[in-house]
Amino acid sequence: MGALSIWHWLIVLLIVVMVFGTKKLKNMGSDLGGAVKGFKDGMKEGANKAEDETPVAAAQVASSVQAEKTTIDVEAKTKS
Repeated sequence: MGALSIWHWLIVLLIVVMVFGTKKLKNMGSDLGGAVKGFKDGMKEGANKAEDETPVAAAQVASSVQAEKTTIDVEAKTKS
């Protein structure tokens, strides 16, 4: 009773087509497709950009860890 049959969906589709018209639905579909394509392209570009920046970030972390070790050793030597 809670699920809609195929006839209910066909009636809903018919009403939507009558309200909006086929031309407007076609334009909305192409706009939606363009937006999805743009989103996918942006995600790929962001992933490529993140991969390019990863080696630089890893080198910075490694150098800062090395600097922290040196600082800790110097402080420990001066306190004793």
